[in-house]
Amino acid sequence: MESKTMISDRLREQALDLNLFERAKGYAYDYMSKILDQPVFPDDKAIAGLDRFREPLPETPGDPYEILERLHNNGSPATVAQTGGRYFGFVNGGAVPAALAAKWLSDTWDQNAALYLISPIASVLEEVCEKWIVSLLGFPENTAAGFVSGSSTATLCGLTAGRNDLLSKLGYDVNKKGLFEAPALRVIVGEGAHSTIYKALSIIGLGSERLIKVPAGEDGSISVKAIPEMDDRTLLILQAGNVNSGAFDDFETICGKARTAGAWVHVDGAFGLWTAASGELCHLCKGVDLADSWSVDAHKTLNAPYDNGIILCRDREALTNALHMSGSYIIYSDHRDGMLYTPDMSRRARIVELWATLKALGKSGVSELVEDLHHKAVYFAKSLEQNGFIVKNDVCFNQVLVSLGDPVLTKNALNGIQNSKVCWCGGAEWNGDPVIRISVCSYRTTYEDIDRSVETFIKAKAHALAGC
Repeated sequence: MESKTMISDRLREQALDLNLFERAKGYAYDYMSKILDQPVFPDDKAIAGLDRFREPLPETPGDPYEILERLHNNGSPATVAQTGGRYFGFVNGGAVPAALAAKWLSDTWDQNAALYLISPIASVLEEVCEKWIVSLLGFPENTAAGFVSGSSTATLCGLTAGRNDLLSKLGYDVNKKGLFEAPALRVIVGEGAHSTIYKALSIIGLGSERLIKVPAGEDGSISVKAIPEMDDRTLLILQAGNVNSGAFDDFETICGKARTAGAWVHVDGAFGLWTAASGELCHLCKGVDLADSWSVDAHKTLNAPYDNGIILCRDREALTNALHMSGSYIIYSDHRDGMLYTPDMSRRARIVELWATLKALGKSGVSELVEDLHHKAVYFAKSLEQNGFIVKNDVCFNQVLVSLGDPVLTKNALNGIQNSKVCWCGGAEWNGDPVIRISVCSYRTTYEDIDRSVETFIKAKAHALAGC
């Protein structure tokens, strides 16, 4: 018992040491002030510095000041500058300043957002944000929202709710009976569906071999004419923003048919669904409100800090029936109990920074941010075309696919861009050929950042050509 008392006393003393937290704040400020000039991807020296973390678990308690120092001196340089202005790899947004500050405060609160009785503030902010988001996106008034880690988890929730609801309407209770004797469902997906869709379908027992895959059009959206007849055993998955081209499916036509047939429609809108809140780009999401469930990330287009995923479901009861749990120690209230809308019970109050993001932006700010990302993606694409690159997609939102017309040249140019550390882009395949994939997602990106990145592309192109 003595050792436990000793460490508890030490931790209590550290909790009152304001200098420790001032030191952490100073390191954070130092990182923020240098992020715009830091290499977008860590250099070799920074990567080598990570060896300082590779050690056996210490036998005795560590010095908190030394812990912070090591994290800053060896950890900060080895981060990817995702919150800078020249990171275009994957679809990772920046962090709205008010939301980042709110996250610092809420981390100190360290709230468990499971129940109102555990955290009233988390409950109320979830209630508020649900209403704000539903209104912002133009969804049916009673649409429910669950706040999860990311759109992968949100997709899992939406597909589970859809599976269970379809089976329930066929007279089968999957919560009680499992899938052992369940009626067969038909799952329809587009060929361009994100890999997380297949992962979620596998987890909920719908596999991959029996899926009906619908060909994609030239832009990556699902071919409307190729979608087979739907019925009340059909789970259909659509996209608001193809992961590579950014293309949107024809929601108005497809969802109208699905509703008539009694099918369940889930929309993977990880980054593209936010265009519904834009006066200029909302046409991309026309008819998306006719779907049954939607998954979206706030830490992508909306620029909320990681991790902030959202599952939205037209039928509140369908979502809660799929995710609820019970126990004699669980005390539900007359207020919002967030665990009813997510797979998790214990989870951090990520809603605090989402609320701060929405509060800081407001309706007009969300619209302007979405449109600004689009305008900069178009500018990026035109600048590259003017310098001999081939843009393979119609830049309908924030995704740009670039090629040099030759697979080897394109790959070599991509390697040169990534090795430059000036900017960072990922690669993908488009219609069987390699492409450079650019995602413009951060409010920190300026036109100057794009010009500087285009210069890097030009140099990488020249080196690739010289190498041949």
